Amino acid sequence: MRRQLERTLPPLLALPGHQGLLSLWQKVGYENHLSFLLFRQLNILVDTGSSNFAVAGVPDPDVTSYFNTELSSTYKSQGIDVTVKYSQGSWTGVLGTDVITIPKGIDGSYTINIATILESENFFLPGVKWHGILGLAYDALAKPSSSVETFFDSLVRQAKIPNIFSLQMCGAGLPVSGSGTNGGSLVLGGIEPSLYKGDIWYTPVKEEWYYQVEILKLEVGGQNLELDCREYNADKAIVDSGTTLLRLPQKVFSAVVQAIAHTSLIQEFSSGFWTGSQLACWDKTERPWSLFPKLSIYLRDENSSRSFRISILPQLYIQPILGIGENLQCYRFGISSSTNALVIGATVMEGFYVIFDRAQRRVGFAVSPCAEVDGSPVSEIEGPFTTADVASNCVSSVSFHEPVLWIASYALMSLCGIILLVLIILLLIPPRCQHRYTDNDVVNDESSLVRHRWK
Repeated sequence: MRRQLERTLPPLLALPGHQGLLSLWQKVGYENHLSFLLFRQLNILVDTGSSNFAVAGVPDPDVTSYFNTELSSTYKSQGIDVTVKYSQGSWTGVLGTDVITIPKGIDGSYTINIATILESENFFLPGVKWHGILGLAYDALAKPSSSVETFFDSLVRQAKIPNIFSLQMCGAGLPVSGSGTNGGSLVLGGIEPSLYKGDIWYTPVKEEWYYQVEILKLEVGGQNLELDCREYNADKAIVDSGTTLLRLPQKVFSAVVQAIAHTSLIQEFSSGFWTGSQLACWDKTERPWSLFPKLSIYLRDENSSRSFRISILPQLYIQPILGIGENLQCYRFGISSSTNALVIGATVMEGFYVIFDRAQRRVGFAVSPCAEVDGSPVSEIEGPFTTADVASNCVSSVSFHEPVLWIASYALMSLCGIILLVLIILLLIPPRCQHRYTDNDVVNDESSLVRHRWK
């Protein structure tokens, strides 16, 4: 059901951000004298697909600034090692706490958990301009355990702000530079009306770990892919600002590529373009977007008998790349295959103002004013539509969350260890008696383990 919501509070934070780049001020004391302050700006990647707040804690060839804990009079190390792995890249650091202030809208100082990154692999990359990551997902994903209070949970508890934040990511039609400087806004504790147009449409959060939603169907050029809706949600469908592309389960990805290739005005296209290994180039005077179809994603509405669709035009998924050739402009395919989820990443999110209403367990979408190319909008929201043509539930009733899988794995390993220990003890104990079989002793399937073995 569509709703027009008024802002619940003045915007609490509206700062530059691409894929949510958030500018935070690091407040540090010099020689423990708080009267002398040094302010250092750190660019933070805003990630709704993880839950830890972490910044570079040591010099790194690929970062321009880092958080020197020795210069902070308020930093306290917890001495707890933490490692976080993402679909690409990972880091290892130490968990601690420190006091922060928010430059706009929230008065006061607040103590939050912060991890200092000491080692990383494919996390800080050449040319990127971020120095850390702000995880805004639920505490179920926090590392090393869900007992680590997240950054946003700390603000909600201490600053008494509403349990809601919203994100506008801008970059539609702009060259992909990898530096993350295309702009945007993050609002903590409310909704900012100037950051969206039209109505806000809400879809329920199915599970509170990632922002897991329920996708009912996909259309390419207005044509339904005709897949079982469970294919779109296997094994989850999430809204993740930290993922660059729109990622689709393999079966869905293949169907989308086939539909785009069939619908587009290009007769032949290299398979390497679809898989991301090759770029497609046109003369700089041309605009190839007119050759490709619109892509629509249907989400279940708060009224479960209805749905709405968010649509992106080719300007969002056929993405220009900087610095390729003098007369040619080259593009990449902004959609990729996934082995474990459908991920609504920056490719889609750059078209919308996205509201993460944790208080009411829902995610909202509205058209973003910055989602325009050459003065024309490149995203749309329409509805409501009936859900009579889809299953009443497209999400598996059994959710294998990562923490649950870890617990099950540890329990299974412990059980195997106990059994192995018992077997070793039995082997080491010398037999006290031996039985010699006689002609009357018969070993058959009824008295042996053969009949109990798996076939």
